[in-house]
Amino acid sequence: MTLSVVLVDDHPMFRAGLRAVLREFDDIAVVAEADDGSSAVAAVAEHRPDVVLMDLRMPGVSGLAATAQIRADHPDTRVLVLTMDEDADSVFAALRAGAHGYLLKEAGADDVHRAVQAVARGEAVFGCHVAARVLELFAASSATGAARSPFPQLTPRELDVLELVAHGLDNQSIAKRLVLSPKTVRNRVSDILVKLHAGTRAEAVALARDAGLGGRSTAGW
Repeated sequence: MTLSVVLVDDHPMFRAGLRAVLREFDDIAVVAEADDGSSAVAAVAEHRPDVVLMDLRMPGVSGLAATAQIRADHPDTRVLVLTMDEDADSVFAALRAGAHGYLLKEAGADDVHRAVQAVARGEAVFGCHVAARVLELFAASSATGAARSPFPQLTPRELDVLELVAHGLDNQSIAKRLVLSPKTVRNRVSDILVKLHAGTRAEAVALARDAGLGGRSTAGW
């Protein structure tokens, strides 16, 4: 059986290299490529691939938002993240968005091939470094009995951002409070809107306040 694959990455040279690697395997056919999240969603709608190889950080619509949209619209299509990001927030955000696997771009050709095959079968796949991080975080969470979040689909950092959004802070102010870049905050807010199925920032604020976030004064923060 030949697996149809869509490649999503904003770097043409990386896509070309990945395409060349995948052509070495008879059971994989690259049917389309995309350089941002919105074109990825369109490519999946057109080609209905078995697997999408998805980068996370891209201009415009992020890979995270695209993953959530693809999984909502095409539940039979599997998403395998292939990225440089190995931080815990990125891993868990991808899983919550619906990704079936998470590899770093340092993975070898055989590793990518096996991962594509595995996620196509419905299995969860993690690169070795990512798997170790996931196990550590689950162990830490279990040991500390982490409190339940009103929005379990959000990462801890996204909850921090949502809390400040609910307080009425703009992206620049949130960036200063959390020591993040304004671009990172903008991406986080976009991901939050997708995960909460909120059409606007105001709608996200209303949901957050209904859940008890943003109730405290920002004075002294």
